[in-house]
Amino acid sequence: MRTVTFVLVPGAWHGGWCWSRVAPLLRAAGHEVHTPTLTGVSDRAHTLHPSVGLATHVEDVVRLLDAYDLTDVHLVGHSYGGQVISQVAEERPERLARRIHLDAFVPDDGTAAIDLLPPDVAHHYRESVREFGFGWLIPPRSLTVLGVTDQADVAWLTERLTPHPWATYREPVRLGAAAARVPGTYIDCTDWLGVFAPFADKARALGWDVHRLATGHEAMVTAPGELAALLLADAAAGPAGRPQEAGTPAWHG
Repeated sequence: MRTVTFVLVPGAWHGGWCWSRVAPLLRAAGHEVHTPTLTGVSDRAHTLHPSVGLATHVEDVVRLLDAYDLTDVHLVGHSYGGQVISQVAEERPERLARRIHLDAFVPDDGTAAIDLLPPDVAHHYRESVREFGFGWLIPPRSLTVLGVTDQADVAWLTERLTPHPWATYREPVRLGAAAARVPGTYIDCTDWLGVFAPFADKARALGWDVHRLATGHEAMVTAPGELAALLLADAAAGPAGRPQEAGTPAWHG
């Protein structure tokens, strides 16, 4: 069995706990799994301050990779986490086997997350920050809007989500040739508003493997088994997304 390391990066408002239905399935298949919480959010809300930006969150993940000397990493980013893992791929390509964008941003160099959202959604974010976020926090979005319909899931998420630092959405990502060399996979969650659907199209244009998952934006909560199956399929694949032949070395950047 080909063993890899998964690093699962949450999106806005979430902590590493959001992967708690997926991580055990990956570990049961024999893989190593890390689920960091980014600075200033959820169980690390005590570290929150107005200057927490995208670079802070990139450093969170880079330091994790370095501290544990992780290689052959399948780096998964959900939603906003696509910004984070993109820059991590630029800074530590040699540690990554694959980057997996779960209903997430796929940015170009110099783009900020707020500029990648549809204009009406971006307007809602700005208004929420101004009216309810003291000018520097993004309040959690409606879970119903995100496609979470089971009330038990809504309750479980609601009590754990916290405001997200606004600076992370305004700081542009810094990318170059290194990130482009890391193979990519995109998982398109289709049963909600489709805010991230354009990034699935972009991933296809880049030649990435693109998978459709019939669930809402919070796939790790609403479809953990199906999501884990897709991640495990990637773990069994070579750098181009094809099943790896016996004796073929894993790609290390």
